[in-house]
Amino acid sequence: MTRVRRKAIAEWVQGGFRVSERRACRLLRLCRSTKRYVGRRDPQLALRRRLRELASVRVRFGYRRLTILLRREGWRVNAKRIYRLYTQEGLAVRTKVRNKIARRRPVIVDVATAPNQRWSMDFVAARLEDGRLFRILTVVDQYTRECVAILGKHRLSGTDVAAALDGAVGERGMPVSITVDNGSEFAGRVMDTWAHQRGVQLAFIRPGRPTENGFIESFNGRLRDECLNVELFPSLADATRLLAAWRDDYNHQRPHSSLGDATPAGFAAKTLEGTVPSRRQERPAGEAGLPQCVN
Repeated sequence: MTRVRRKAIAEWVQGGFRVSERRACRLLRLCRSTKRYVGRRDPQLALRRRLRELASVRVRFGYRRLTILLRREGWRVNAKRIYRLYTQEGLAVRTKVRNKIARRRPVIVDVATAPNQRWSMDFVAARLEDGRLFRILTVVDQYTRECVAILGKHRLSGTDVAAALDGAVGERGMPVSITVDNGSEFAGRVMDTWAHQRGVQLAFIRPGRPTENGFIESFNGRLRDECLNVELFPSLADATRLLAAWRDDYNHQRPHSSLGDATPAGFAAKTLEGTVPSRRQERPAGEAGLPQCVN
């Protein structure tokens, strides 16, 4: 039992049973000077208040990302101090315990070495406030981790996917390849014609192997955890607005651990300038059973 806990129990014993301080300390084997000691540590009320404010807005951010946001604002703090305050304030993010599964050796794939070289694409399902389902198309750049495009509609066909990609290409240029699963929207005639006319390779993963498209799976996990599970969508128009706002925040504000805690847009800008910031060392997916990416 910690001394802080014994001090609290000693005070409770004194008040509840009307015994002296000496007797309460003797029962709990607590030194009287320890019980009387008043800490002189700075309570850091301003830092605690700002930490609570950030945690109330970034409800799915852990203490490490909150530390980065505080440093951006000029606070001279380290992760250990924020972790201590984070736990004392009861801000820990609740995580779902997952059952362990057998590890499979991922397939070896080419790793993107430059921006706009390889994209990843997939769908996410969500619900409006009235219970109606809608789907979200997500596209990310494998090198910079930027969200290239995000589109929500009640139904998404191959034509919708091609139109969304044309919009992304108009902003960023043509990728060399796009990694996708074997869904009908990606494997259909519309996307096949789109890729052939533009000279883009559609890299299909093996059926039942979502880990081979780990970049988009990781991004979709962040999207669901930080947006879809937090926001309410009264209508599809509200969903479109909130998704666009979250995409902008993800690209320009959210620190990304595999990019050396830089934002995806900031990392992309540094890459174009030739001053690439330090980023986490990665290996191809087939080496030592490591995943393709870390988020």
